Amino acid sequence: MSQISTYANAPDRDTPLNIKPVAGKIGAEIVGVTLSKNLDPDVIAGIKAALLRHKVIFFRGQSHLDNQTHEALAEIFGDPVAHPTVPVAEGSRYLLDLDSKEGYAASSWHTDVTFTAAYPKISLLRALTVPDAGGDTLWANAVTAYEALPEPLKLLADNLWAVHSNNYDYAEVLNAKDKERVAAHRSVFASTIYETEHPVVRVHPETGERALLLGHFVKQFVGLNQADSQRLFTTLQDHATKPEHTVRWRWQPGDLAIWDNRATQHRAIADFGLQRRTLRRATVAGDVPVGIDGRQSRTVRQERAAAPVPVAAE
Repeated sequence: MSQISTYANAPDRDTPLNIKPVAGKIGAEIVGVTLSKNLDPDVIAGIKAALLRHKVIFFRGQSHLDNQTHEALAEIFGDPVAHPTVPVAEGSRYLLDLDSKEGYAASSWHTDVTFTAAYPKISLLRALTVPDAGGDTLWANAVTAYEALPEPLKLLADNLWAVHSNNYDYAEVLNAKDKERVAAHRSVFASTIYETEHPVVRVHPETGERALLLGHFVKQFVGLNQADSQRLFTTLQDHATKPEHTVRWRWQPGDLAIWDNRATQHRAIADFGLQRRTLRRATVAGDVPVGIDGRQSRTVRQERAAAPVPVAAE
């Protein structure tokens, strides 16, 4: 039996890179590569292949990276794009600051920016300051989750569409009770409100794999009422984020994680109290998802928020 067939996340035996899988179905560390904008073409090809295979790849010891080299790395994978509503980090063109000095973080499963139609295909997250303990990040493999669905649920998911929106309960996602902080956060992230219809099962444009497209931006399933949508979402989302489909990364300063945003969900773990946790993220422009039936996602609402939306009661 070949190494590739022994478990889902085994490395390709033909790769030129030193790849160490971290979990059985997703995630691998690439060892011995110093990242820069001038990587050898064979190394770039190996990294891209590893990303498609392992869904999220990790590099330790990349403290030499700064904003400019971080952005240059993103350009290897395509066209970097800024977040659609949040101002870029100081001294950068595209980077998003994820700075949790206030003691909370976005601790809810999601795929980046799915409230837009052509959401990013790849994200690159660099650790600057990390807690002494806590603040890990989890990723879930949306492909193996789909493949493991019982046939009746798979048939249902194949025909479902969902409305994704950035108009949601920020207090719950941020794990925060300070209403003023939550309102300030929401005024930025939901300064423009988006609603987009996506297939629940999208076809990966490079691998042809089918992946569940869910996460906390899902507002409702098309054709179902809110109550039925919530019950069904809980069933599918709980399945998609089972431990068997996940990997957990313990950050060190200088780490870089790169993930396929078309085939994963992720979440931070907000267990680090008032310790500082600062990371920066670059994202690469993606394509409009296509469902099994060939239909493309579509934006159904995009408008400036007229006024702050009341924060949900505790």
